[in-house]
Amino acid sequence: IFEEEQIMKRRAIGTFGAWITAAALCLSLTACGSAMSEVAEGAAAPDTAGSQAEADSASAADGQETAAVSGEDSIKVGILHSLSGTMAISETSVRDAELLAIKEINENGGVLGKQLVPVIEDGASDNAVFKEKAEKLLLNDKVATVFGCWTSASRKAVLPAFESSNGLLWYPVQYEGQESSPNIFYIGAAPNQQIVPAIEYMNENYGKKVFLLGSDYVFPRTANAIVKKQAEALGMEIVGEEYTPMGHTDYTTILSKIKEADPDFIFNTLNGDSNVAFFKQFKDAGLTPEQIQTCSVSIAEEEVKGIGASYLEGHLVAWNYYQTTATPENKKFVEAYKAEYGADRVTDDPIEAGYNAVYLWAAAVEKAGTTDVDAVKEAAAGISLDAPEGKITIDGENQHIYKPVRIGMVNADGLIDEVWSTPEPVKPDPYLKGYEWAAGLSGAQ
Repeated sequence: IFEEEQIMKRRAIGTFGAWITAAALCLSLTACGSAMSEVAEGAAAPDTAGSQAEADSASAADGQETAAVSGEDSIKVGILHSLSGTMAISETSVRDAELLAIKEINENGGVLGKQLVPVIEDGASDNAVFKEKAEKLLLNDKVATVFGCWTSASRKAVLPAFESSNGLLWYPVQYEGQESSPNIFYIGAAPNQQIVPAIEYMNENYGKKVFLLGSDYVFPRTANAIVKKQAEALGMEIVGEEYTPMGHTDYTTILSKIKEADPDFIFNTLNGDSNVAFFKQFKDAGLTPEQIQTCSVSIAEEEVKGIGASYLEGHLVAWNYYQTTATPENKKFVEAYKAEYGADRVTDDPIEAGYNAVYLWAAAVEKAGTTDVDAVKEAAAGISLDAPEGKITIDGENQHIYKPVRIGMVNADGLIDEVWSTPEPVKPDPYLKGYEWAAGLSGAQ
């Protein structure tokens, strides 16, 4: 993915300075070049299309090399994602976006006048490995902050390490809510910014009979606990509920159950490469979205590319950002990402959120005048960015983000066309306190 030195010097493609609306941040942010210019040549990160062995060895090299070059003129930051295993299909590109943001910031003077040095670790789609790597980044590498995780299980696995050492994690993915750690900034959607509006939209446009399908871990089970409470309030009917292990690949029996239940739509919380198997078998079973629509909350453009647009065309997804989102900032972001990693690469919601996370942290550090975690948290409250998805703002009460909400449909080209959106950013409500029907959900996990 990361190009040689001559490609690292490719043309600048426009400033991102308008992004930072916090008055204390004095960065002129330009998108250009290769995201690893600050990392030693031997520490190049893996090619998404390459082998998992390459990903593992490159990740290990990154951790060693970046630690070696960090000094008084640099700030080490951790990047912790699955670069191997079932979640690599989703997480590798988030790593890439975070590195792109680091590269851009470094080219424009860094943070507090210092260069950012990424220390990259592979969570390997294993919660125990995530915990181990988080402890390494915090205690051995002594990074100023960490950008990472995808699944809620991995986030919960690392949370004790961040809380016990007063570290700071910037988490880039939508999740089930019911959590607000003082040591995590939640850059993806809270449930009222994805799950709840998705069910409202499906109820109004597709019908009241819903089949719940998810991977067997925290996010899908808690998300569906929310859906069941909401469905009851809306007079909807849950006609089936099934969970499969991460990496599961045989959906023959479940598809038979779906056909028998005859739902109006499937609410899909499968994660990782299980989605590849499910949607291919869905089509092979003779099903189409015209017959049974699906609404997925963990499939974005990167997953569509991995599964194949022919299997997903016409299916619905719920997010806050798409590559097709029409903002001037998104045009620049997409151009920067493709210039960095190749014209065939796509952007998506977690990719954009990972990118935003780096800029939000940089803004908070500049405002605080230090990387001290407590000072950064205090400074972060109220910081806004004109991000690719639109204006986003950190809610100081819960360290979540005001975000727009969008429902989209996969098109024949593998991109996602917006079919519905909120008129303005939505205040995050991780505990769904604003919904009477959600009472009692705090113990859903």
